[in-house]
Amino acid sequence: MKWTSDARGKVGGGVLLALLGAGIPALVGAALNGDVGDPYQETRLYFGTERPDGRPPVGEREFMGFLEREITPAFPEGLTLQDGRGQWQRDGKIIREISYEVVLLYPEKEADERGARIERIRDAYEQRFQQDSVGRSDDRLTADF
Repeated sequence: MKWTSDARGKVGGGVLLALLGAGIPALVGAALNGDVGDPYQETRLYFGTERPDGRPPVGEREFMGFLEREITPAFPEGLTLQDGRGQWQRDGKIIREISYEVVLLYPEKEADERGARIERIRDAYEQRFQQDSVGRSDDRLTADF
């Protein structure tokens, strides 16, 4: 049998359509049903380092000591620490500073108790380092470890 370019295109196109037809529903199903694991809460804490009284910013050594004394005992299962650069406004002036972001994951069923721990951490940092606030964001997700 002699193939012409027209026939090859039709056969190749048919194979391509069959493969896509088989693969697309699986991809769409995975995208629509992406829940993996168990319900978790993710909390991100944003720690600034500038001090309002003109003293030097909270240094890495000071922050790591705070992490070790306050955050790690409250979340011994683990956490993620990321360096950042933040900015905010005070009296019309933009303040830029080195910052730290701590990401915490914990089972959603423990959200109330863990939330109380998080508030103690925020209060401790604000008092110890003369901060106006420690930012917090929360999100629900699923996670598997």
